[in-house]
Amino acid sequence: MNDNIYNDVYIERFSAWSPGITGFDEWNEWAAGTRKIQSGNVSPELAFTESIFRRRLSQISKMTIQVVYDLLPVNEDTKMIFLSLRGELSKQYAINKMVVEDKALMPAAFSLSVFNAPIALASMAHGLKGGYCAIYPAKDSFASGFAAAQAALLQGANDQLILVYADEAAPPEYAQLLPDNPSPFAFGILLRREAKSGSVPFSSLQNKKNSPEDFLKQLLTMKELYVSS
Repeated sequence: MNDNIYNDVYIERFSAWSPGITGFDEWNEWAAGTRKIQSGNVSPELAFTESIFRRRLSQISKMTIQVVYDLLPVNEDTKMIFLSLRGELSKQYAINKMVVEDKALMPAAFSLSVFNAPIALASMAHGLKGGYCAIYPAKDSFASGFAAAQAALLQGANDQLILVYADEAAPPEYAQLLPDNPSPFAFGILLRREAKSGSVPFSSLQNKKNSPEDFLKQLLTMKELYVSS
């Protein structure tokens, strides 16, 4: 992919969340290979939401809500774009198990299992009204998802947007079937069409890769843009 197409997109700030990693220094250790992301279903607490809202949420939805929260405040009309390689995997597994074992499907179980559930819930949790879209990156390529975000900015309807990537821990029954089982983590980026004081052009990233892990490692070179709760 030609790097020149990114010249007009600017990164204003970014956030990240994963089990067992707290703060920029620990993320840097992960990027250097000296710290690992914990496996399992540990999720952010989301203490800023009502308990009735968060009690049925999956790990991927909670992580998505958290990284968007860390990027706030933003204009309530800020658009969001969500990328994931697996989506609501644990919810999908629960549904498949229900169909196989019970020969039935509860509507309540289905409602939170769809691919766009995490970003829809983030929009609700933070009162954002700018709309959202959910994208499955072509050929597992995070770069193709970023191109979609860039297009949304450059067509002129929005001067900023939030780009979120998230994948959760796979259920044990699925993990053995995934040759490249992703670690549970999420990150969010506040992007702008035009430069502001302190923002960084995307073109300044070097050796951009197609995987979310490599992309986040590149973001971590921009310590001054990192934000956390």
